[in-house]
Amino acid sequence: MSKIKKAIIPAAGLGTRFLPATKTVPKEMLTIVDAPIILYVVEEAVQAGIEDIVLIAGRGKHAIEDFFDTSYELEDKLAKDGKEKLLERVTKIREKANIISIRQKQAMGLGHAVLCGLPIIGKEPFAVLLGDEITMGFHGEPNVTSQLVSSFEETGTSTISVMKVSEKDVSKYGIAEVEENPKGFFKVTSLIEKPKPTETKSRWALPGRYAFDNSIMDILHSAKPTLNGEIQLTDSMKVLCQSKGLNAMTFTAKRYDAGDKIGYLQANIELALQNPELGADLKNYILHLAQNLK
Repeated sequence: MSKIKKAIIPAAGLGTRFLPATKTVPKEMLTIVDAPIILYVVEEAVQAGIEDIVLIAGRGKHAIEDFFDTSYELEDKLAKDGKEKLLERVTKIREKANIISIRQKQAMGLGHAVLCGLPIIGKEPFAVLLGDEITMGFHGEPNVTSQLVSSFEETGTSTISVMKVSEKDVSKYGIAEVEENPKGFFKVTSLIEKPKPTETKSRWALPGRYAFDNSIMDILHSAKPTLNGEIQLTDSMKVLCQSKGLNAMTFTAKRYDAGDKIGYLQANIELALQNPELGADLKNYILHLAQNLK
């Protein structure tokens, strides 16, 4: 069975929910505690055994490419001062993975963004991680991408992550309609992009982690724009589940929608609480603050 060693991270969105901050700064470069969102996503891919990571960037996203590039003057200065550990997280990524950037020349949707990675993906299976979604395992469990990669390598079937959402949140996500499977995962029967709650009984949402066999690329190549005039990844996944099959897995890791203001703030607070240098002081501050909240 082919192993997944490549991943696509779409990071071409305009970040309109964070304006004016994202007028000149890509939303993927907004910081969670002391690292940009995109670094957490890339680290997840590397921890899952991914070796080639394809960033699908849009115009004005040069900061993402520069972040993963060598910064000679800064790194030389830190080395001379004995402070190499300040950039250790980034240098480790460079040692373990190839970071490749491809420009999405037109904003034509997530499906189109994934298709832009074809020159690097070729005929191989691959993972997709959305660039503004962070998943973290705090209790030693494998990360979401690792689980998906393992499922794919065991079954040979494309596998996506799903999570339960409330009725009021259904229209924010792609929704998977599923049949339960005794082997511990679901069989996907259909998918709908951002439906009204009345349009589906399912409450299984797609939080932005996928492992695909290469046939999805052929489907995307023939796909036509639908919702919002964009090529939707969910439309092609629907074709995939009806042809070769598609599995869905739940996960226990903590997930943050860092592309949403509340999710972004939650990620900063909760990850800072896990930080050995900040956690205790922040916890005391929150407890003191809570006493004065009405």
